[in-house]
Amino acid sequence: MTDSMSLIAEYLPLVVLAVVAIAFSPLAWFFSRFFRPNRPSQWRDTTYECGSEPIGDARVQFKFQYYVFGIIFVVFDLVATFLMLWAVVFTDLSLTAKSWVIVFLAILMIGVAYALKREGKIWI
Repeated sequence: MTDSMSLIAEYLPLVVLAVVAIAFSPLAWFFSRFFRPNRPSQWRDTTYECGSEPIGDARVQFKFQYYVFGIIFVVFDLVATFLMLWAVVFTDLSLTAKSWVIVFLAILMIGVAYALKREGKIWI
């Protein structure tokens, strides 16, 4: 009986954190939706362009290359973080761990080569 009570007491902060995390988004949406002032005007409904008059429609279609460039940036950012952590513990790693990092980098280089071949004009 005491083991189950200690287990519950041990996981109670995690359960509370999960409940708060799950409930935060709907509660934030509810409070911002129903307790904000509603004063529509012509100026609030227009697109904001750094204080200048908006020109044209704000809903334009962007080229797919911009999205690919953004995705490649995020991937390289994550890889840089991963490699930084790997470099910190490099001397403590086993040969297997080091070989898996080499495999990871090889897969990454294959992806970079594919991106350059497929969308080479992004980089220019």
